[in-house]
Amino acid sequence: MKKRNPSLYKIVFVGVAVIAVAICCTKKTGSQEESVLSGEATFYVDESIFPIVEDVRDVFLSDYRAKINLIAKPESEVVNALLSDKTKVVILPRKLTVKENEILASRHINPKITEFGTDAVAFITHKNSKDTLADLQEAINVMQGKPSLMKKLVFENPNSGTVSIMNNLAGTNTNSLHDNVYSMKSAEEVLKYISGNPDAVGVVGINIILQPDAKCQELVNNIKVMAVRNVKNQKNDSAYYKPNQSNIALGLYPITRKLYMLNFQGTAGLGMGFASFIAGERGQRIILKSGLLPVRIPSRNITIRKDINTK
Repeated sequence: MKKRNPSLYKIVFVGVAVIAVAICCTKKTGSQEESVLSGEATFYVDESIFPIVEDVRDVFLSDYRAKINLIAKPESEVVNALLSDKTKVVILPRKLTVKENEILASRHINPKITEFGTDAVAFITHKNSKDTLADLQEAINVMQGKPSLMKKLVFENPNSGTVSIMNNLAGTNTNSLHDNVYSMKSAEEVLKYISGNPDAVGVVGINIILQPDAKCQELVNNIKVMAVRNVKNQKNDSAYYKPNQSNIALGLYPITRKLYMLNFQGTAGLGMGFASFIAGERGQRIILKSGLLPVRIPSRNITIRKDINTK
């Protein structure tokens, strides 16, 4: 009978242990557990506010070891993704309706809702159009199929939040839209249409105008944002307001939307970390710089130095 070599067994054991540790480490690295500031998550975002959310996401990822995938969809598709459990975090220009909340109640998760800013729905027209002013009542008349000074309204998508907010104002719904109301497939297509049709008025989220991507930048140069008269104004009040930060803050511009992050993760994940960031000092500064209105105006520190030459 041959005598076994104890040293050989030690070498084999150490080798197996090293391989096992390497495999475990590889699995842990490849599937890093999600936490508030690390891991990977996917958020669905209303496409009309995608530029500002993407900006905040990019700064967030530059500071933390995480990966956040953003999927831009029309408002109703974002909500459907949440209801069908495709995602647990959505970013919308509105809160959920009572019916939507009832559907989600079966999950027994107390959602974290974070308001982080306000944007506006803008009326746009061709840069050479003589019309620079828009009466909100005229737009409502178009939605209702009544006679109007506006010839046609063009929306970015039949499922978009801009259609939703105008339907709410006009008391209409998507299925009852009239002949002079048109829907394209994206904000880019609206910009293309308006830049070639001076008689039309486009309806888009202002974020797309303030932060156009490379494809839309040239198109934005061919349109202008109209000033809007509020339906609540008195008949003899001829004031029209553009969707800028000051008019939004003072409540003078008539079509504004609160921006929310809705987190249904139910755990301390990236949804919680990103919500804290976008509503915090740095996130609010990014929103302010974008031209939208943050929930809180970031503080500014001003240092006054005494001039040594002053007597």
